Amino acid sequence: MGIIETDTMLLVGMLLAIGAGALSFLSPCVLPIFPAYMSYITGISVKELQGSKDSRMVRQLFAHSFFFLLAVSLVFLSLGASASFLGQWAQQLLIGDSGLLIQRIAGVFIIVMGLFVAGWINIPSLMKERRFHYTKKPAGYLSTFFIGLGFAAGWTPCIGPMFGSILLLAASNPGQGIFYTLMYVIGFTLPFVILTFFIGKTRWIIRHSEVIMKIGAVMMIIMGVVLFFGFMPRISGFLLDLVQDTWLARLG
Repeated sequence: MGIIETDTMLLVGMLLAIGAGALSFLSPCVLPIFPAYMSYITGISVKELQGSKDSRMVRQLFAHSFFFLLAVSLVFLSLGASASFLGQWAQQLLIGDSGLLIQRIAGVFIIVMGLFVAGWINIPSLMKERRFHYTKKPAGYLSTFFIGLGFAAGWTPCIGPMFGSILLLAASNPGQGIFYTLMYVIGFTLPFVILTFFIGKTRWIIRHSEVIMKIGAVMMIIMGVVLFFGFMPRISGFLLDLVQDTWLARLG
């Protein structure tokens, strides 16, 4: 497999990881409580958040979002690095084409999680809420940071399956696993930051969240099938040929 084709595979995986991160944030477990969550960590009422914002409020929102997302990112990246390390260790320990074995296990897991996210199968253990709950928030950015740690460590039923799929993807590609996790973090943080300043727009997304989750679930299932049957090199090769043909046509 050539270097360019390998890079294309990495790009495809990273784009899928970004999509998984965005889908995690837009899920019915996270997005509907987002305004209340922001109100809690900033001390600003939901009504004020949904109205016009002065420069002081914007700075306050940005600062709290930064510390919250920094904590979330640290937890996600640590787990991604651990998954990548364990995948590398497993490949060294197992005999034969262990990389393909781990990849197929990851494929099966992602397919099952896709079916769960779509609501086509029920897994009771994943339906339990695992987020930490706080009765009183101390003032300050440090407390926002620790709330972010608790949120990321606990997850919710919607985040767990998608991030778990990225962790298995990282384990099946040890040399590239940290990049997949980083792209997941970016996919999660970008809509978080954007909607922090446009909280009033979340209502429209919430109304269509079921459709968004169904589309995301189908993409997860397709990705699981691709991993299980080892189609990724073929897809990356097809995309590479498509790009090369496009450039040759333009140059010609």
